[in-house]
Amino acid sequence: MKIVTLSSDQFDNYASAHRYRNYYQSSSYGNLMVKFGYNVHYLGIINDQNKLIGATLIIYKTVFMNNKIAYAPRGILYNYENAESLKEMVEKLKKVLGKQGFMLLRIDPYIPLTIRDNAGTIMNFNNKGNTIIDNLKAAGFEYKGKTLFFETEKPRWEALVLLNRDLREIFSQFDKRTRNKIRKATNSGVEVVKDESKDVTKLYEFVGKKEKKPLSYFKSIVNDFGSSVDIYYAKINTETFVINSRRTYEKELEDNDMLASKVQDVTLDERERNNYLNKKMESDKLINTYKNSLVTSTELLKNNPDGIIVAGAMVITYDNAAYIFAEGINEEYGYLNANYLIKWRMIDDYNNKGFKYLNLNGVVGEFEKENDYSGLNESKLGFNATITEYIGEFDLILNKFNYNMFEKFNKKK
Repeated sequence: MKIVTLSSDQFDNYASAHRYRNYYQSSSYGNLMVKFGYNVHYLGIINDQNKLIGATLIIYKTVFMNNKIAYAPRGILYNYENAESLKEMVEKLKKVLGKQGFMLLRIDPYIPLTIRDNAGTIMNFNNKGNTIIDNLKAAGFEYKGKTLFFETEKPRWEALVLLNRDLREIFSQFDKRTRNKIRKATNSGVEVVKDESKDVTKLYEFVGKKEKKPLSYFKSIVNDFGSSVDIYYAKINTETFVINSRRTYEKELEDNDMLASKVQDVTLDERERNNYLNKKMESDKLINTYKNSLVTSTELLKNNPDGIIVAGAMVITYDNAAYIFAEGINEEYGYLNANYLIKWRMIDDYNNKGFKYLNLNGVVGEFEKENDYSGLNESKLGFNATITEYIGEFDLILNKFNYNMFEKFNKKK
């Protein structure tokens, strides 16, 4: 066995047919990383019959005294189930990378460990998962642990909406809150458009601070991934918002008058009148809410007669599936639930194209206790999402002395 350098075309040809292929292990992603200060190697693993049996893209930077830290995004494309072959590959990799001044290699293989429903209940599991973890440990990798939250590089838990089904069936399986939020967004005049020009300038207003990457990064994604990128925007049609707000307000006024008459109807017994009184009190609150909404919508129409964009998302399509790469919303208009409507439009679009699933990106693995990410989970799992739990991150220390020095230096900083 030996480690060789591959051309980007050789790498893509191998990766595109591998069981654990993903868009991070592609030359498109490699080209993107080069533009933002990373170096890229395409490595192949050749067996004794001179056959390519594995490959990886690694990105790296020099971080400390000419030493480098490497990362293979979503793991090396390799058969981790063969313990002896894996050990041999790791030894060869350590020698090659060690000579080149690398002190650490991090991987997070795109290998599912469990498949769960949106409540976190295991529906299926990889019966080779624990074997793979043990094999990686035995080969010299340090397991970073099965964290319930986010790991260093990529999410360990992702939410997927399964597609290629009747759209009405898909919608009916969303939880009630999600269906109501989609309806509220529509009734509030929110409209979702797919930006054929793929202009990410407005999107960056919503995602720039969260992602902590420059605008040029998102522009480069469009350039490097080309036709595989879709951009969606949610826009408030302010005229529709006013019309619907007025209609809702006036309807509630009518209902409130009816409830007031019921409360005063002496032909009803006390229990019935109390029931109507409670309903009227709730209606009084709704009237105030709908009145404020009408005032807000009227002001929006005055200042934005052509509408206003309030949310956006970037999707990368790969291998007959769609992946939300980045998304964001103007929090001032968060109550209109535009982000829910964007996801619903994506589901509609990609379902019509016959895609396998829409990947909503990362969630956390804590489904029972309230935590800082419970709102994130709710915004995705309510779409009747299926959760994939991956095996997680592993570190291979290539130069222990230099890596320990690097760690101490960073702690002092």
